[in-house]
Amino acid sequence: MRKIILASMAVAAFSLAACSEKAKEETSEAAGAVADDAAAAGDKAAEGAADAADATAAAAKDAGAAVEGAAKDAGNAVEGTVNAAGDAAAKAGDKIAEETKKAEANDKK
Repeated sequence: MRKIILASMAVAAFSLAACSEKAKEETSEAAGAVADDAAAAGDKAAEGAADAADATAAAAKDAGAAVEGAAKDAGNAVEGTVNAAGDAAAKAGDKIAEETKKAEANDKK
């Protein structure tokens, strides 16, 4: 974009060759000011892009940490459920064994 602006200013400067020296100086100063403004705008755009990239990286890191935490919590929940099911199965097995002994004792009477 800077090149287009500078090229436009160069064309304008050549077309003003018939103008007075003062007009040429003012045109040159204006062209310099436009070029400086364009450069400053480009610098701000680059700075904004860098800030956006930093913010995106930080957000991705936070999201990764959240997913990791959720996965850990889910793993803990599954482990707790499996342990509870195992305990329930063990109690049921003990109860079945107890009832079987009672039934066998009743059969012997």
